[in-house]
Amino acid sequence: MKGEVNLNTKDMNIGFIGIGVMGKSMALNLIQAGYNLSIYTRTKLKAEQLLKAGATWQDSPALLAQSSDIIITMVGYPKDVEAIYFGKEGILNYISKGTYLIDMTTSKPSLAVKIAEEAREKDCHALDAPVSGGDIGAKNGKLAIMIGGETEAFDKVFELFQVMGENIVLQGKAGAGQHTKLANQITIASNMIGVCEAVAYTKKAGLDPMRVLTSITTGAAGSWSLSNLAPRMIKEDYSPGFFVKHFIKDMKIALETAEEIGLKTHGLKLSLQLYEEIEEKGEADSGTQALIKLFE
Repeated sequence: MKGEVNLNTKDMNIGFIGIGVMGKSMALNLIQAGYNLSIYTRTKLKAEQLLKAGATWQDSPALLAQSSDIIITMVGYPKDVEAIYFGKEGILNYISKGTYLIDMTTSKPSLAVKIAEEAREKDCHALDAPVSGGDIGAKNGKLAIMIGGETEAFDKVFELFQVMGENIVLQGKAGAGQHTKLANQITIASNMIGVCEAVAYTKKAGLDPMRVLTSITTGAAGSWSLSNLAPRMIKEDYSPGFFVKHFIKDMKIALETAEEIGLKTHGLKLSLQLYEEIEEKGEADSGTQALIKLFE
């Protein structure tokens, strides 16, 4: 077993679990910044680029946990987070005193609290740190990172967040990062309907949609989705910067959590219904901009 973690140098060992559309770029940025990275994902083939870049492969979450001072997880669903942290080979069963755990998956606030409590019992530190910015933000290291947890732990690993993002905010105690991300997804949910309707409207009106964007992206209608996803809609590029199926997962978590705290979210509910409709049409693995297909 390792001794207590020392975070004063780049000699620390970082474990990264989950090499999806965003996770791969986040991990690559850490490698290129000079950090020692061990990785695990269910499909080793997805890790090939990272291994060539200098990452070390671990055959299981347990082995990764045993060799890591800091562990970052970026997986798909709350059930995956639950398995990675609490399963038979879950990392909480194998970490050493002083290990830092950073879950960057969009997950349930209650699960973030559960992880933090278990980590505390083991004299370790946990942060929930979901992100926003899609594949573009991940590649460019410009993600918005929303964090819940203790200030001391946040300060210790802040330099890692700086490699992956540029809008980095400690929102409060454990679970606060997840609550903030859900607020982010609630905002996007209704906005995406407006973006799709606007693109469809410009085509019906006989306008040049790209020219219209030059006017409306810088005005009061401006949003990240309008600037980055509307052009993809116009070009009929439905490649995933963020999967439809994952956005549906996020919206379901947000709707469930909103109901728990006694809030009605009408826009979120409508958006979820529309995205479930597009998922049924075979678009689960498309980017969220595929919603435009319902309007054309």
